[in-house]
Amino acid sequence: MQQASEVEKKKIDYKNYRFTLSELILNLLIGLILAWAIGHFFYDSLIVSIGLTAFLPFFLGYRRKDYGRKRRAELALQFKDAVSSISANQKAGYSIENSFREAWRDMTLLYGSRGIIVRELDHIRRGLDNNLVLEQMLLDLGSRSGVDDIRQFGEVFAIAKRSGGNLTETIEMTAEMIDQKADVEQEISVMISSRRMESNVMSLVPFFMILYMDISSAGFFDDLYHNVAGIAIMTVCLLIYVSAYLISQRLVDIRI
Repeated sequence: MQQASEVEKKKIDYKNYRFTLSELILNLLIGLILAWAIGHFFYDSLIVSIGLTAFLPFFLGYRRKDYGRKRRAELALQFKDAVSSISANQKAGYSIENSFREAWRDMTLLYGSRGIIVRELDHIRRGLDNNLVLEQMLLDLGSRSGVDDIRQFGEVFAIAKRSGGNLTETIEMTAEMIDQKADVEQEISVMISSRRMESNVMSLVPFFMILYMDISSAGFFDDLYHNVAGIAIMTVCLLIYVSAYLISQRLVDIRI
């Protein structure tokens, strides 16, 4: 029972990402640099830069969601390989429980002991050793993962197990469907990767343009700083810039 409780404690909620210390420090630095850049290039004011640090919690929240999306995408990709391994083990004559145990070994060889799916299969393996119900663990993983494929797999598996269906055939069909969906997502990702890069580069262009004008034509923007009209104009430009950035990120975020 104590081992089972330890397994429960190590579960990861993939819908709520938590920064590691190094990630927190890195993103704090990025946020501070961004606050300084906006305050300097748009308002030429250190006070504004300091004031913008009040938005750091919102920036960190945005970055946390971005990290979470990437982790869920990685989990989904590795889960696809795990299901294929489970299906192959089933065809080789392993019981469903032993198929998951063998899949853990396969994924350890493929992704190493620190792989996301390796940790989840290890939880399942330990749970099976402590007589936990396999379908309940899969349903729990689907709920925690925030990944539709994993949630649907857990639900289909639980229904097939309760109704006495052919688990080998069910897992094989599910593996094929996940493979097909993953292939389409991979093709889309490759197609828009250049557009995503262009979007990231374009988001830096305004800063480089202002920096270039500042260096080559000192005082060119002086009329836009430290007066009401100039502050209003630069604020409108900043709002347009932020809106354009958010729209560009939405355009390249294609999901199926």
